[in-house]
Amino acid sequence: MTGFTPDAPVLHEIKNHSEALAQAEAGVAAMAATRNNRWYPKFHIASNGGWINDPNGLCFYKGRWHVFYQLHPYGTQWGPMHWGHVSSNDMLNWKREPIMFAPTLEEEKDGVFSGSAVIGDDGELKFYYTGHRWANGIDNTGGDWQVQMIAEPDNDELTSATKRGMIIDCPLDKVDHHYRDPKVWKTGDKWYMTFGVSSVEKRGQMWLFSSDDMVRWTYERVLFEHPDPNVFMLECPDFFPIKDAEGNEKWVIGFSAMGAKASGFMNRNVSNAGYMIGTWTPGEAFQPETEFRLWDCGHNYYAPQSFNDGERQIVYGWMSPFVEPIPMQDDGWCGNLTLPREITLGADGDLHTAPVVEMEGLRENTTDFGAISLDVNGEQTIADDAEAVEIEMTIDLNASTAERAGLKIHATEDGSYTYVAFDDQIGRVVIDRQAAAQGDRGYRTAPLSAEELASGELKLRVFVDRGCVEVYVNDGRQAMSSFSYASEGPRAIKLVAESGTLEVKSLKLHTMKSIGLE
Repeated sequence: MTGFTPDAPVLHEIKNHSEALAQAEAGVAAMAATRNNRWYPKFHIASNGGWINDPNGLCFYKGRWHVFYQLHPYGTQWGPMHWGHVSSNDMLNWKREPIMFAPTLEEEKDGVFSGSAVIGDDGELKFYYTGHRWANGIDNTGGDWQVQMIAEPDNDELTSATKRGMIIDCPLDKVDHHYRDPKVWKTGDKWYMTFGVSSVEKRGQMWLFSSDDMVRWTYERVLFEHPDPNVFMLECPDFFPIKDAEGNEKWVIGFSAMGAKASGFMNRNVSNAGYMIGTWTPGEAFQPETEFRLWDCGHNYYAPQSFNDGERQIVYGWMSPFVEPIPMQDDGWCGNLTLPREITLGADGDLHTAPVVEMEGLRENTTDFGAISLDVNGEQTIADDAEAVEIEMTIDLNASTAERAGLKIHATEDGSYTYVAFDDQIGRVVIDRQAAAQGDRGYRTAPLSAEELASGELKLRVFVDRGCVEVYVNDGRQAMSSFSYASEGPRAIKLVAESGTLEVKSLKLHTMKSIGLE
């Protein structure tokens, strides 16, 4: 299972790439011209029109951060995949770049699927992605035919790229169609690639390939097989080393587990993105030392991808609107990414994901409420109309008696809101959308450890954008991402206590600036 010879690539072009890109740009522009901005994010990355999903090709290259993403430029539902693109020199102010890829080769005629970017030993960038075709040539009823592809940028600004063709074909006798989302890294003097596979036995796996030149790839082994036989595919895999504060190294394997069944608080979403921590020796299988843990406990999180910018491991996720109704599909756009999060290995042996420090630069104005005390069933409005804010809040658990207490965000005059709260009965942080007037409802929870509960203190950072909320618990010990479709009118934020009192040690509200993509 090796790819093409770089000296003699064979490209089966079925469409002119420049023309396809121009058509895609026109498709996005047509939807952007009539876009409804009621939920369009102010400080989250989104396409200016059309549907987006997985973050792709994340990299820091020659002084700029680049974020690519899966894009359907002709509609607000999933469709033939392209790669959209934004870039920034400070992670605060973002610039829209030309669409990078459109499906123009035979091997990708039904979609340029997800992939990654990596900088070679020569300092130059390479893109690896999956070329997608429907096996029956028409639709998904006959399954997929997927192969791994390579492309190289045409300039340092990454405004265009040249496709070099297929490097790894799909062994149809060993795979149940799913065979996608390459992640490439270097360990020692060898390059490695892994991607998600559904075996002929319909088991979710990640395969390991190696290369000396980043172009010719040789199959080595199954890097990891999910122990749950219900999991038939590991989408958007990730694999990287990480060190704790003492310099001890572990390996993190990440994937989105298709087929995992809901159990209690776990796996409540359609598919669930998580990780395991363990060890790996080049050429061998990954050895997990932890159970599967969620990257994010919210309603809408999927397909995360991480990269190293030379100093830290950063991850973006897709806020995934899998469950209907999806009201933003009526607005000319659909989907956005999370904030960038730095991944660290904590003293507790687990991964923590907190917003990168640059996000503090989005704070425009700050209101410091200091300490707040609420009586039984008390309520205090902390913002009459909040379009885009960050709230930093520390709750004194020992001094509070409320069964649930927290923030009602996007609280509108029709009585709808989304509730971000600490639930004392279950010892968890909750995002509850029971009162949502639009979109899916339900609630999600993030656990607190016995140590956190015993500390008597709960720190929350709550980012409220026009149509979504992100919650970070105790400096990123847990994270939660959910859409929240506010009703018309002013969007208040209220601090509330249910069936008891609430003592807040400190509360600050920051107004957030735009990242420039509106």
